[in-house]
Amino acid sequence: MKITITQPAAAWYSNELELSEGDHLRFYVRLGGCSTVQSGFSLGVAKEAPKETGASVEQGGITFYVEREDLWYFDGHDLTIDFNKENEDVDFSYE
Repeated sequence: MKITITQPAAAWYSNELELSEGDHLRFYVRLGGCSTVQSGFSLGVAKEAPKETGASVEQGGITFYVEREDLWYFDGHDLTIDFNKENEDVDFSYE
């Protein structure tokens, strides 16, 4: 599994969550919500240091990652996170 995050999406997270260089942002599986890869689950985010990284990418001095225990959610797909200018929010796509 590979994570890709665009610079605008990383900047959005940095601004919204007041992230600084050296911080870590975890994408984790949560019950509920809507997803195209796992029915009844969605992704949440938390500012926390990794325990056992399954996939990660660094953008703008911030490490964005998924723990190994949450890799099942992606079902073999890669995660791309982009900024949606129209909604002023981020979009997740699974490839």
